[in-house]
Order: sequence, then structure tokens, then C-alpha cells
Amino acid sequence: MRLVVRESHVVPDDRAALPGRGAWLHPDIECFRLAEKKRAFARAFRVRTALDTNSLENRLNG
Repeated sequence: MRLVVRESHVVPDDRAALPGRGAWLHPDIECFRLAEKKRAFARAFRVRTALDTNSLENRLNG
């Protein structure tokens, strides 16, 4: 699943068409948790501010 940042929120880009730096993540909650633990989102998007991943986590939880 491709992800992008919109106003400090990490959001899924289902059609892979949104502009901006994208990052890829397996659509699995365990991969999400590991990425959060390793602070991979901030590195992938090259940002220093905190990113809100709550909506992404809710989507992966079902």
C-alpha cells in the first residue's frame, strides 16, 4: 500500500496518484507497528515533525 503525507497525517494512496513523496507498506498491522517502532515513517517522508498515523492504524485494524 502506498502512503503519502497530507497536513501531518499519513494517508493511504489507493490509486498511487497523489502527489508528493510516497512510501510503501505491507497492508498488515504488524508491519505498521514495526514501522512505527523504528520511526520509519518520518525517515521515509523526510520530515522532522510528528506524523499522525491514527487513521492508517484504524484502517489496518479493520
